[in-house]
Amino acid sequence: MEITFMVALVIALALFFDFTNGFHDTANAMATPIATGAIKPKPAVALAASLNLVGAFLSTEVAKTVSGGIIREGSGGIQITPDIIFAGLMGAILWNMITWLKGLPSSSSHALFGGLIGAAIAGIGIQSVNFESLMQKVILPAVFAPLVAGGVAYVCTRLAYALTSRHDPETGSKLTQKRGGFRTGQIFTSSLVALAHGTNDAQKTMGIITLVLIAAGTQPTGSGPQLWVITACALAIAVGTYAGGWRIIRTMGSGLTDVKPAQGFAAETSTASAILASSHLGFALSTTQVASGSVIGSGLGRRGTSVRWGTAGRIAVGWLFTLPAAGVVGALTALLVKTGVVGVIIAAVAGTAAVVFMFVQSRKSHVGHHNAVEVEEAGQAVRFRKKKAMAASRANNQKGRL
Repeated sequence: MEITFMVALVIALALFFDFTNGFHDTANAMATPIATGAIKPKPAVALAASLNLVGAFLSTEVAKTVSGGIIREGSGGIQITPDIIFAGLMGAILWNMITWLKGLPSSSSHALFGGLIGAAIAGIGIQSVNFESLMQKVILPAVFAPLVAGGVAYVCTRLAYALTSRHDPETGSKLTQKRGGFRTGQIFTSSLVALAHGTNDAQKTMGIITLVLIAAGTQPTGSGPQLWVITACALAIAVGTYAGGWRIIRTMGSGLTDVKPAQGFAAETSTASAILASSHLGFALSTTQVASGSVIGSGLGRRGTSVRWGTAGRIAVGWLFTLPAAGVVGALTALLVKTGVVGVIIAAVAGTAAVVFMFVQSRKSHVGHHNAVEVEEAGQAVRFRKKKAMAASRANNQKGRL
């Protein structure tokens, strides 16, 4: 098989992974504003897609980490081949599809790294992995980033409720406080998360395509992504984001805790801050882990609410299995493609069949923008109903119950 064909195949597969990354991670930015009614579902995903597209052009530090940090690419190291990258992408895509089907907000980033590491070890040897870079730029951020984001979200939520609480001057008792301003603010903070997501996650696919071009000898070692690579990856993740990923939006929006506007504002602020900082430093952060940690932290910070630890536990188990599970699939695929053209064809056909099967399974219990998250008065941050209209609506509802 000519290497030019393998390069084209890997680039196409990488862009499909970028697409799955988009719909897998839409929830990171838009689950909480949809749940609180800050913005309607369809406009939410359209806004996220647009900002993911813009964010992909803002930095390339993470792309350089992927293309020249985790897997040794040659010139004194190990010469990785397009076949190995193909195998790694298969592991990442299949894990993304499995967790999407289950509605688990797992890390697309760790699926990608797990697939590549497994494929490299099986196809070349353990010496092909730069474990120092892996520890510094992937493992340590994976451990600390969700904890830091959750802690910041907890503090911000407590502050938000403390600063906006009101008391009756005569009795000293707390008054009901409407916090509609936070709902409006969520439009801004969720947009910032979407922009930050583009600066981090879209670059991982840029790094993969750059890595395969370096491996094929069409780009010098140590160079960054070309403009056409940046553009293609930005478009792929934007289209994927617009597709929605409604199953994971449902988990993030209402599966972890009942999110109120002040909580959502705090969670999104801490998420965006962590992702932007990591993008600047070149850390290939899991935006999903950061967003999940922020939602849990905001739930703990609001009195009278609770975190659904059963769901949180399922998500944590998914996090633990992401790297090894994707690595196993990547390794098996690498062993298969080492047999030659027939092995590559079998791997491609089997992977395609698995993706189609999972998509068909998802249609049996369809989740879309109409049933992903149940909210009252969705989109009211943009247009508030008048008090008379709201009173009339409540009266009609009461008559309907009678």
